[in-house]
Amino acid sequence: QLYYQVLNFAMIVSSALMIWKGLIVVTGSESPIVVVLSGSMEPAFHRGDLLFLTNFHDDPIRAGEIVVFKVEGRDIPIVHRVIKVHEKGNGNIKFLTKGDNNEVDDRGLYKEGQNWLEKKDVVGRARGFLPYVGMVTIIMNDYPKFKVCI
Repeated sequence: QLYYQVLNFAMIVSSALMIWKGLIVVTGSESPIVVVLSGSMEPAFHRGDLLFLTNFHDDPIRAGEIVVFKVEGRDIPIVHRVIKVHEKGNGNIKFLTKGDNNEVDDRGLYKEGQNWLEKKDVVGRARGFLPYVGMVTIIMNDYPKFKVCI
């Protein structure tokens, strides 16, 4: 019976990994689902909202779009809105972001000397969300002892 329980658990874990990898392929995003960890995007998104992302490189980035991006030197991706797009003649696109609930743009969050983001910095673009579904993730991050209880 123990053998079957271990086998069943292994099948569940491998199925979850296959689903995750499948979502990565279908959405084009290295992280197709993320949890909003701060209140910087309120009232659009709140802490604990679960975002569904896509990242098709052929789609142009436009002002007003909500993107999830990674900055060199920071481990956790940031969810903010594109406020300005700068397009060069050679097709190179740079853009500036800002949290809806923040007073200033994100230049202070970017790596030193970086004033614009590029497509390579984008993890994904928000396509949908489920409110507060990710609160378990926030609780586990805010209260590490809670992980032990589970």
